[in-house]
Amino acid sequence: MGLITFLGFTLLVAGYAWWKTRGTDEKSADGYYLGGRSLGALTIAGSLLLTNLSAEQIVGLNGQAFSEGILVMAWETLAAIAMVITAVYFLPKYMHKGITTIPEFIEERFDENTKAILSILFLIAFGIVLLPTILYSGSLAFSTMFDLPALLGLSDGATITVCVWTIGIIGIIYAIFGGLKAVAVSDLVNAIGLLIGGLLIPYFGLKLIGDGSMVDGLDILWTENQDKFDVTGDVTSSIPVGTIFTGMMIAQMYYWGTNQAILQRVFGAKSLKEGQKGMMLAAFVKFLIPIIVVLPGIIAWHVFQGDLSSADKAYPELVKEVLPPALVGFFAAVLFGAVLSSFNSLLNSSATLFGFDLYKKFFNREASEHRAVRAGKFFGLGLAIVAMIIAPFIAKAPAGLFDYIQQALGSLSVPILAVVLVGIVTKRVPALGAKIVMIAGVIMYVATIFMRPSYQEAALAEATAAGISDVAQLAVIKAEAFPHFLHVMGILFVVNIIIMLIVGAVKPKTDIYVPKQTQAIDTTPWKYAWIVGGLIVLLVLSTYLIF
Repeated sequence: MGLITFLGFTLLVAGYAWWKTRGTDEKSADGYYLGGRSLGALTIAGSLLLTNLSAEQIVGLNGQAFSEGILVMAWETLAAIAMVITAVYFLPKYMHKGITTIPEFIEERFDENTKAILSILFLIAFGIVLLPTILYSGSLAFSTMFDLPALLGLSDGATITVCVWTIGIIGIIYAIFGGLKAVAVSDLVNAIGLLIGGLLIPYFGLKLIGDGSMVDGLDILWTENQDKFDVTGDVTSSIPVGTIFTGMMIAQMYYWGTNQAILQRVFGAKSLKEGQKGMMLAAFVKFLIPIIVVLPGIIAWHVFQGDLSSADKAYPELVKEVLPPALVGFFAAVLFGAVLSSFNSLLNSSATLFGFDLYKKFFNREASEHRAVRAGKFFGLGLAIVAMIIAPFIAKAPAGLFDYIQQALGSLSVPILAVVLVGIVTKRVPALGAKIVMIAGVIMYVATIFMRPSYQEAALAEATAAGISDVAQLAVIKAEAFPHFLHVMGILFVVNIIIMLIVGAVKPKTDIYVPKQTQAIDTTPWKYAWIVGGLIVLLVLSTYLIF
């Protein structure tokens, strides 16, 4: 029954996406990359949420909540603040230019070579970090929910590999041959399904705990797991409270304010007003998302008494435990849609970056628009294959899935955000400053990743020699031996900004940068953007006061 529901819903969404996009010209850049600049607020909001909310988010963050509790909601609630800032500050500046990609803005502000470096950094992030983790987490979820190793008679590792290639091939068909509009339309349907299905998990989970009563279940969960409802993480947690004011907001602003895969959805808006409304709606829903991506992890902790072989299995095991079989099929279908959404959104953005920003520069300067789109599609196909090869090895990552993603992305998010922000705010900083930061920034961050273990081992050896044997005390010593990766991101962001400003002072641009205006769409801002944004920020801050 579950398998029939899964196949039925998946085919329904695919058919609907084809029907809605059959009239879009996918051979033009605007048609393939931006859906013909025809997207409304509701479609944008759905696409933003589903591009972000995929299996790596649902499985990974619930896994962290299983281990650490509600403090990990910072990744979701603080995202709402970053989305508000993007909508009211960054978006008008981007859309006045009529750009298709962030590197396109960087070319206008700095030069063509700086744009090429930025495009390559984005493609490295997509191909080595994001695409493989999306495939792995989705495969882990389906493998656990349907007990596929037993069904297929394969080992856990072999089952993950089969799932990875299956999801990847279907995602390629959607993204490479469908374009952004097919992605965005299917996203809206799947986003609604995922929100409904996602809410069913805590609903049935709490009813299980409360012996049929959701209210009793919530009361029991709150009473018996008080330590899981504290947002102030200590130095040994994945989010020490101080990091909220340093690297956490850097990571959020990079993701929502400069990330091509996210902003491409908004660049496809029919007007600035629709883009801002779409982003604000997504920000409000994002504020509520911890009910789906954090609470089930705590419920799983209570239901399984903290006894699972891996924290990342908490969510799929809970789904299997609490949902009726028919609903498991429906939920697997919308989760499959979410995985496909994130996967094919990144593939579509990769095709955009390569075809629009790299192909014409390095391979064929005289290429027609149609030829550039075609080249982007072939590149996306190659990147997808690389990601499918890498994905099964994610299981060997020492940190939890979600922590691994954030640490890996830190190497790129810090320099990229610094370059975009300085590019917007200043007029005299030259391309040289941006190039130095984009190369040196990555090297500095990666160096800290390799330095951390040696500092921690030295601190533990010194503590052990001093006669300290208490496990909790040793954990604190290890955590304090080297700054948390989010603090490192905050420190390096400031360093990168200073480097660019120094280069700008020593060797300023000879020609003052004057932003170009391109009237691709109506750029009249939404008159309620600041008011709505302010209310969303107040909601986020009030949540922290409550907990």
